[in-house]
Amino acid sequence: MLAAAQELVNRYFNALNERDSRACLALLSDDVILDVNQGGREQGRAAFAAYLERSQRSYREMAEDLVIMAEQKGRHAACEYTLAGEYLLTEDGLPEACGQPYRLSAGAFFEIRDGLICRVSQHFNLPEWLAQVDDY
Repeated sequence: MLAAAQELVNRYFNALNERDSRACLALLSDDVILDVNQGGREQGRAAFAAYLERSQRSYREMAEDLVIMAEQKGRHAACEYTLAGEYLLTEDGLPEACGQPYRLSAGAFFEIRDGLICRVSQHFNLPEWLAQVDDY
């Protein structure tokens, strides 16, 4: 179970890195919960699809140096990674986008049920990201 959870999280990040929304969504339960960093909670595969669409429009990102951990029963997993990206399109309440590069440490926590991801909780240092895109 532990190895299956780690492989599922790895496939999730591979799909994100390839900007393959269809492959990413196939790894999620219908009632998936997304806790957005410094934001709200969204629920359901359709809400997750809308989030991916917004993200891919505004950012070009790669999750690198993945360190995936899972508990023995495979119901919970976590991943620490480096988020390397470019800020492409201005989002409400954030600085003006002009292709600024950024690189920062990030983490995500996962809950897994019946071989699918049913919760993703994303975390990164927003003040650090703001400093990088504001200083560009």
